[in-house]
Amino acid sequence: MRIGFVVNDVLTEQAGYTTIRLAMAAVTMGHEAWIMGVGDLAYDTDEKIKAFARSVGGKKYKLTESFLKELQGKSARKERITVDDLDVLMLRNDPSADIVTRPWAQSAGFIFGRIAMRHGVIVLNHPNSLANSLNKMYFQLFPEEVRPTTLITMDKDEVRQFARENGGNIVLKPLQGSGGQNVFLVRKDDLSNLNQIVEAVSRDGYVIAQEYLPEAMQGDTRMFLMNGQPLKSNGRYAAFQRIRHGDDIRSNIHAGGKIAHAEITDAHLRIAEVVRPKIVQDGMFLVGLDIVGDKLMEINVFSPGGLGSAHKLEKVNFSHVVIEALERKVDYMRYYRRNFDNVEMNTL
Repeated sequence: MRIGFVVNDVLTEQAGYTTIRLAMAAVTMGHEAWIMGVGDLAYDTDEKIKAFARSVGGKKYKLTESFLKELQGKSARKERITVDDLDVLMLRNDPSADIVTRPWAQSAGFIFGRIAMRHGVIVLNHPNSLANSLNKMYFQLFPEEVRPTTLITMDKDEVRQFARENGGNIVLKPLQGSGGQNVFLVRKDDLSNLNQIVEAVSRDGYVIAQEYLPEAMQGDTRMFLMNGQPLKSNGRYAAFQRIRHGDDIRSNIHAGGKIAHAEITDAHLRIAEVVRPKIVQDGMFLVGLDIVGDKLMEINVFSPGGLGSAHKLEKVNFSHVVIEALERKVDYMRYYRRNFDNVEMNTL
């Protein structure tokens, strides 16, 4: 199997990133893996997608650090490959990381991915659906039964009224972004500063105001879905709990949060079941659900991270499980001579 991974920039990848774990697993399992940045993609005169990509030798790696060192070093294999000749192309770049310095890069992955899939490359997650989920408005398309009450606006007075209706405690965050950036917990005592907080958040555009869930004080649970179902192997779920640090409302790992084993409850599984039809309809192969109590706080469809944390806590190499799922998809495409709809292939 020949698999490509699109990232923001190969040289800024880190050993703990899920993409690097997946690429290492693919190579270790005997496949050919190519990693390319969004700026490495090109539409050539032969009407095919090309890319300046990197790969490493087909040996078995045990540490992501050694794999990444070789990938980013002088010994890496560097070629201008034809993306259309790959079996699988995984779009793993994070658009929010490029919103300020490289706005053109936000849409590059799914724009080129759309063309690559014309020739039978399995492109996942599905590029058309990724284009529709470029900001958190996509989250509002899921059933309200599993979402917190939400207002999206740029009007300070509407946010203030929303805060009053929710007892004074709300969460504010930008419509576009990730990693816990510009996320604020507004309490009753903070309403006098609400205008300044809204101004700070709205520098990036629209403001999301959400009801505050008291269970968030305990952190949240990241649970992976693959092919529309909870990712599970040997009776273990690919999931972990993120525990917030001190008084910081954010439980993101790089915002100071800690990880712990997650007990997957009926509430978690119910949320997964409720969102499953749309995940399947949109061709979202691998996604991350962030759950607080019995509510879904966010869906990460671009580059869900933390698979290594689940591996560490559950003693299951979920990266191998993901690559095995891709192997099956490639087999399906071979049986049907690459004549199968990409959106359906994403979740088969």
